Amino acid sequence: MRRRWFKGLGPVLAMALVTAAACGEDNDEGEDGGEASSDFLGCQVTDEGGVDDNSFNETAFDGLREAGEELGFEPSVLESQSDADYAPNIEALVEQDCDLIVTVGFLLGDATAAAAEENPDQNFAIVDFDFTRETDGGEVEDVTYDNVRELTFATDQAAFLAGYLAAGMTETGIVGTYGGRNIPTVTIFMDGFAAGIEHYNQENGEDVQLVGWDAEAGDGSFTGDFEDQAAGRALTEQLIDQGADIIMPVAGPVGQGSIEAIRTGGGDQRLIWVDTDGCVSVPDACDLFLTSVMKNMDVAVRDTTLAAAEGEFEGGIYTGTLENDGVGLAPFNEYEDEVPQELRDQLDELREQIEAGELETQPSR
Repeated sequence: MRRRWFKGLGPVLAMALVTAAACGEDNDEGEDGGEASSDFLGCQVTDEGGVDDNSFNETAFDGLREAGEELGFEPSVLESQSDADYAPNIEALVEQDCDLIVTVGFLLGDATAAAAEENPDQNFAIVDFDFTRETDGGEVEDVTYDNVRELTFATDQAAFLAGYLAAGMTETGIVGTYGGRNIPTVTIFMDGFAAGIEHYNQENGEDVQLVGWDAEAGDGSFTGDFEDQAAGRALTEQLIDQGADIIMPVAGPVGQGSIEAIRTGGGDQRLIWVDTDGCVSVPDACDLFLTSVMKNMDVAVRDTTLAAAEGEFEGGIYTGTLENDGVGLAPFNEYEDEVPQELRDQLDELREQIEAGELETQPSR
């Protein structure tokens, strides 16, 4: 199945191209070369990372693509180059009668809410956003739209395990992390990572240090976007200079800069990838990935799309956890023989405790 996406477009041109692609002269083809077998159309708007980011947006699109293969439709996707593209891209897909529009990322929250309110008959799903509002009394209350499925993920649970693993595997006693932007869906990884390191120190009488993120202050090292791989390389080099030998970039394709920093520097540092199993999404760098903190967005998007196609769409929140396999820790892949059995057993016990609600996966503040 071919993928259709259009980069950096204004709303008028975007609508024209989606019209040509989605409706286009009756030339949509199924896997067998014939006409697409479904009238359903699933569509996606990415954040600025782009659909081929080997991480966040691509994982979400994989879920839409898998649903398309099952149902017989070819998904359409508009790539956003900046915040200014979010609302026009969503509107372009609304105009093309997409049956489900999947918006990907925390940064699309406001644009998605506005579109959902203006188009109550249009179904949406948003990845990584839980709608809330502040009351007159200053309290925060949950908001639910009947036409929006909120796909959220307790990534701190899996990141906690990754932090514990990193603390158990570091040879320098220092591990690092950095993010793309200081937003909740990024810092939840960093908080979980910090909590896992903290728990390791408490349980084992160690003093492994984390650089790049101060959980108490809620601030740390950020590139400022999800595109600048040179900035990712520079931050990685800084973390290495501080002694970090295991680093977790939480920045989508910016993490490619971390790979380059380690390759160029010739050191023996390792990485923890996020969103997907790095050995699957970036196989050429598999030798660098100790593990990955997986956010199974593809499963959530696929299931939501299939439900919409079957007339069973429901607005409201979904939360992926360790217990429902919405998040998880990837295999150790090329480090399978290096992770001690005792550490593996501890990770299994921690997972059981987290699933049972017996362990806090946020750092102490």
